[in-house]
Amino acid sequence: MAEITEEMRRHSAAHLMARAVQNVFENVQVDIGPATDDGFYYDFDLPHRIAPEDFPKIEEEIARLIALDEPFEKKVVSREKCAEMLAGQKYKLERLADIPDGEDISTYTVGDYVEMCRGPHVERSSQIGVVKLVRVAGSYYRGDEKNKMLQRIYGIVAKDKAELDAIIAREEEARRRDHRVLGRELELFTITESVGPGLAHWLPKGARVRVAIEDYWRRKHYEAGYEIVYTPHVGRANLWQTSGHLGFYKEGMFPPMKVAEGEGEDAYVEEYYVKPMNCPFHIQIYQAKKRSYRDLPMRLAELGTVYRYEKDGVRHGLFRVRGFTQDDAHILCTPEQIVKEIKDTVNFAKSMLGKFGFHEIQAYLSTKPEKAVGDPERWEQATASLRAALEEEGLSYEVDEGGGAFYGPKIDMKIKDALGRPWQLGTVQFDFNLPERFNLSYVGTDGKDHRPYMVHRALLGSIERFFGILIEHYAGAFPLWLAPEQVRVLPVSDKAADYAKRVADALKASSFRVDVDYSSEKLGAKIRSATMQKVPYLVVVGPRDEASGQISVRSRADGDLGAMTVEKFVEVLDSKLKEG
Repeated sequence: MAEITEEMRRHSAAHLMARAVQNVFENVQVDIGPATDDGFYYDFDLPHRIAPEDFPKIEEEIARLIALDEPFEKKVVSREKCAEMLAGQKYKLERLADIPDGEDISTYTVGDYVEMCRGPHVERSSQIGVVKLVRVAGSYYRGDEKNKMLQRIYGIVAKDKAELDAIIAREEEARRRDHRVLGRELELFTITESVGPGLAHWLPKGARVRVAIEDYWRRKHYEAGYEIVYTPHVGRANLWQTSGHLGFYKEGMFPPMKVAEGEGEDAYVEEYYVKPMNCPFHIQIYQAKKRSYRDLPMRLAELGTVYRYEKDGVRHGLFRVRGFTQDDAHILCTPEQIVKEIKDTVNFAKSMLGKFGFHEIQAYLSTKPEKAVGDPERWEQATASLRAALEEEGLSYEVDEGGGAFYGPKIDMKIKDALGRPWQLGTVQFDFNLPERFNLSYVGTDGKDHRPYMVHRALLGSIERFFGILIEHYAGAFPLWLAPEQVRVLPVSDKAADYAKRVADALKASSFRVDVDYSSEKLGAKIRSATMQKVPYLVVVGPRDEASGQISVRSRADGDLGAMTVEKFVEVLDSKLKEG
């Protein structure tokens, strides 16, 4: 018997849930239901709204179906036979119509339930384990807000009840760490309908964290030999036509702005698009003058804000937004330089992610797909350089044969957060397409024009998404160097307010982020408020402290540190910052 993977169990549980919902309710239309990183879901069209109160009877039916121990049987059938098997299921039949003519269709049947599916699945339903439904949400059919809103039911699966209890505990902890909730409670960011869905406002405290992230990012990039650039937010349609975005990515772009150019008889209308990506602009910088091999490698980095038309049903807090800032860079180099550049990039990613507390990295190497552009020799060299970099840096990796983009192989790097959840952050992506489209060249040692290698590179992904991950990873209790408010000074009464200000000003002069609680609340309430806001250090001052020239310090991590001078406290803070 083949090894049963988590994905197989989740995918199989999704099929049984769809079957169970059809058994429990009448007039059920089923759409799609894949496995996810932590469970599975299925989309349904039902005459009534599903509520959590309905979950127990669905779960009971799933358990009954699991106990039947029925086989998952794979059959490859013709289009006509598949249509017959899916009779009455309008969404399935529409999905069937997407499959090109002449192709056979892979199906899986368990009991009386049949599904178009490539698999793989468990061999028998009893191998699934224990299933629990966790939530229901709306999801537009095919992700298009013009289509009907379906009901998406999410579930989790475990081998047994003990594992299920552990998963539920993690789910509860994940809800406690939800960045949308903590973002509101800690006053970090907000998304308002007045401005538009998926467009985040960074509130002052969140902006402090962002500045800390970006300042570190810029400093490390300069140290690594990158040049930081800034590019426009919009570009003419012909730019995006040349890059190919209007051909393969237009649905993800906002509609164009029509701008009147010229005057009189020379007047015309030009279309501009807000940028969904930064790469065409970096290419313009490369093309600003004729390049020589002496100019290479050229490493261009930008915290560039881009805009993508993310539809309803896929937007999620800061994880999926319409306007976000990419941690973006492009490397242009000669064939002789590419191996070192890739190794340096992978090492850079490890170092950068480690600074933020992510030390467990899993890499995925995606190789040449069946349909691809570019010289085969370049594909071989590029793939070899990616593999060599992973092995030299000691990164664990899996190979996705044929999983690369049509324009180049790539490495994706996933980290695990405090709950063990995987997040994809870093990417190193070769591109053999854009250098051809824009006719990039450099003058080689032979005096002739040559095509440079081009690599897209991200370390953190988008700043918004990365911030959301950090909030959940640290449960809002950021390490000192990232904390929006590193110290809060608490005067015990109005009599100590002036001294509190002098203490705060002295700490600010040493470049620490400090606030003072001047409220009329009692000291206990001030301490509770600061604790709820997850401030790393509290400084309590009163008339006696002022008389002695000292302050009373409490640490979020280490408790009461006692009385000390401001100068000594600065030394404590500096020491903690050096620890990371």
